[in-house]
Amino acid sequence: MFTGIVEEVGRVISVPYGKLSISADKVLCGLKLGDSVSVNGVCLTVTGFSTGSFTVDIMPETIERSNLGQLSAGDGVNLEKSMTLGGSLGGHLVQGHIDATGRLSSLRRDGEAVIMRFEAPPEVMRYIVEKGFIAVDGMSLTVTARDADSFQISLVNFSRQNTIMGGRRVGDRVNLEVDIIAKYVEQFTKARSGGITAGFLQEHGFLVS
Repeated sequence: MFTGIVEEVGRVISVPYGKLSISADKVLCGLKLGDSVSVNGVCLTVTGFSTGSFTVDIMPETIERSNLGQLSAGDGVNLEKSMTLGGSLGGHLVQGHIDATGRLSSLRRDGEAVIMRFEAPPEVMRYIVEKGFIAVDGMSLTVTARDADSFQISLVNFSRQNTIMGGRRVGDRVNLEVDIIAKYVEQFTKARSGGITAGFLQEHGFLVS
């Protein structure tokens, strides 16, 4: 589990088949074999270390469902170590399980911020609400507006300077993970979709048998 607060931007050293080697600094502190690291929002397991870098394995499904398959040597990636119980939750609960990828469709300046709009597939848009959370390349962001097939976020200077989002260009593919709470709410409402019945009223104390 992660918070969506990027700790640093790492650099891809190499991309051998099924693996990814990344140079890093902050996230290496206390990192052990078998630990989880979020790489552009994807939860991956550390399988090796070298001086100033770590290695993770990438499954074919991960390559298919995320933008990690497009990485090459020298590319920057958002990095975050998994959260610890009792630690600070500065963003929102992020699992590192990518729901789909989206596409940056536009960006414009708005004072000191940059407004970014992303196109997303229906399976993602159904969970997106204005002022709700969305993880984009592992970053916890607030949705400022939405329509039928896209959503908008506002990115401040600090986030642009300390994550890969500052280098994103129109057309870039990004990893998307919706707020897990939205999925639970949907599941709960589906379970209740049968309407109010005598059994429901009795279960909740409105009828006495």
